[in-house]
Amino acid sequence: MTAKPDTPLLDKINLPADLRNVEDRDLPQVAREVRDEMIDAVSKTGGHLGAGLGVVELTIAIHKVFNTPDDRLIFDVGHQCYPHKILTGRRDRIRTLRQEDGLSGFTRRAESEYDPFGAAHSSTSISAGLGMAVASELAGSKRNVISIIGDGSMSAGMAYEALNNAGALDARLIVILNDNDMSIAPPTGAMSAYLARLASGRTYMGMREVGKKLTGYLGKSIDRAITRAVEHARGYVTGGTMFEEMGFYHIGPIDGHSFEHLLPVLRNVRDHAQGPVLIHVVTQKGKGYPPAEAAADKYHGVNKFDVITGAQAKAKPNAPSYTSVFGEALVQEAGFDEKIVGITAAMPDGTGLGKMLEAFPTRTFDVGIAEQHAVTFAAGLATEGFKPFCAIYSTFLQRGYDQVVHDVAIQGLPVRFPIDRAGFVGADGPTHAGSFDTTFLATLPGMVVMAASDEAELKHMVRTAAAYDDGPISFRYPRGEGVGVEMPARGEILQIGKGRIVKEGSKVALLSFGTRLKDCLLAAEDLDAAGLSTTVADARFAKPLDHDLIRQLARHHEVLITIEEGAVGGFGSHVLQFMSGEGLLDNGLKIRSLVLPDVWMEQASPDAMYAKAGLDRAGIVSTVFRALGKPVVGVGAAG
Repeated sequence: MTAKPDTPLLDKINLPADLRNVEDRDLPQVAREVRDEMIDAVSKTGGHLGAGLGVVELTIAIHKVFNTPDDRLIFDVGHQCYPHKILTGRRDRIRTLRQEDGLSGFTRRAESEYDPFGAAHSSTSISAGLGMAVASELAGSKRNVISIIGDGSMSAGMAYEALNNAGALDARLIVILNDNDMSIAPPTGAMSAYLARLASGRTYMGMREVGKKLTGYLGKSIDRAITRAVEHARGYVTGGTMFEEMGFYHIGPIDGHSFEHLLPVLRNVRDHAQGPVLIHVVTQKGKGYPPAEAAADKYHGVNKFDVITGAQAKAKPNAPSYTSVFGEALVQEAGFDEKIVGITAAMPDGTGLGKMLEAFPTRTFDVGIAEQHAVTFAAGLATEGFKPFCAIYSTFLQRGYDQVVHDVAIQGLPVRFPIDRAGFVGADGPTHAGSFDTTFLATLPGMVVMAASDEAELKHMVRTAAAYDDGPISFRYPRGEGVGVEMPARGEILQIGKGRIVKEGSKVALLSFGTRLKDCLLAAEDLDAAGLSTTVADARFAKPLDHDLIRQLARHHEVLITIEEGAVGGFGSHVLQFMSGEGLLDNGLKIRSLVLPDVWMEQASPDAMYAKAGLDRAGIVSTVFRALGKPVVGVGAAG
């Protein structure tokens, strides 16, 4: 255990108002203390480390110069906000980050008035900031709105839609581009190269000075028009920048770790800017902590770690992770079929596609934080006979849903969607939970929707998807380790729309879709012990459903429970719709559907979240007893 860091200046700062009383010359020491406090806190809780370390000076400078919370400060993405939380009255709870009943790992409106906009996904800050800036103008107020966008967020199209609109509206909006040359993985794409060229090139200021002199003679009333004209002319001389052509007054690049650079620029912008301004700030991800500086991608998100050595704590696995099983199975199938390609949206390691990237670099594409593009890019590949596996977390696939519908499903293109982080994800809370993919995919005509119940089933589904050419197909699996089943040498091709009976019984039927199967089997032990002979079935498919399996379970059992790790409207709803049409609900069958509750479930361990949702062993047993009208006290306690 390391001693808590010594922070004499930070101890005097509870809110940004206190920071504004600190002399400029003392701010570097404040930065060192904030950085030490953040490192110590994250070493105990785990969480996002590298991005926050990179914006310490920038965060301090903004709170020093601007009148937050009246001036609005938006972080994009939100995992850069740990220093901000330390400085805005939450330092006493900073060691509860991402813990049950603790601070969120992202900005959150309900948590603090200093968080005007919740941000856990990316590329939203300019749109939200523009809305706030226009609202300020409509209300006749003079507040500043500052949107910090970085850590890869400028690769998403939504950022450019907002830039385009902001430039046309001429609203008073300050956009700070935090250029740390990283997102979660090393940067890709033309935008990264463009920003690198800006950072290494000369900054031309002469014509801007001419504009200042002209406004001195002609008055400030036409200052903005002259400045725009000067910037447009400067573009012809220097090549300009894309941001200027979109209507922004572009400043930078400047050193994001130098208060001597940051403070004057921010003060000038605060006091003199009239329309949209973009400040290009160059920072280093992981700044101030050598292990994070040396391996920014590995220290983007961390487990608990030793501050001295940087070594991260790792629990001994009982089984391989689902993500690694997917990655290895895809590499195996790609070795048999040269048409298989992998696509990820800035998450090669998180999705398991890092293995594909190593084995087949010319057939693996990281498109950046651009899920919409990823889906339609995959659709284009599919039209030419390739077999794209578009691997995206459930929560991020939501961002590409229109493309799934319009560009893939309507055209019946065989795009494969491996969906990681299905169900609850624990410390990342409701913004990252994989709650809705079964619901929004199974409603689409022609879509095949699968869920793996264990790591061996996942391997089967990878091969099944590789072999399936009749339209789009998806398969979902959770974060974390498998259940420890024996693994096949190679996956089998599953019959589309066919489930399996795992355990035979006669009174109660548990029909599971996904990895709740393990808890169903444990619940069946308790039910059998209570004299309730129980069948356990693995549905495998939410679409197409195994109609024969459902008929069998409905006709030969007194109770039927469907269990899934998704929101209402998914697997259970499809089962009930089928049974209603077949008249299977008319024979006295007691049927219940267990789904994720219709609430935003707060962060906790996944086990605690599933227990609260009633989707664990005890919850399943209790549901059966309630369906039978039996008392539930003490049942399922072994779970």
